[in-house]
Amino acid sequence: MKYVVIFKAETRTLDQEYFDTACTLREKALTQFNCQKFESLTEHHAEIALSYWNSLEDIHAWHKDAEHQVAQQLGKEKWYAYFSVEICEILKNYSSQ
Repeated sequence: MKYVVIFKAETRTLDQEYFDTACTLREKALTQFNCQKFESLTEHHAEIALSYWNSLEDIHAWHKDAEHQVAQQLGKEKWYAYFSVEICEILKNYSSQ
């Protein structure tokens, strides 16, 4: 994995449509857009999601996906008070396992 996309948000109300959409899009990113790994955490009104990728081209294709674009618009209008996205190159990776 060479890149991580860091999504941070302050949430409004997360309804069933949000959870269904998030689940569908996570699976789509992993199976159709070469996302290598996806992790997320929501606590109170804070959400952080990390997705790991091998190429910037895959990240760009994912961002431009029509279904993902619809979800992004819903996020702006309905689910998020604020969000930010950072794309970072992973220079080193190690763990205790």
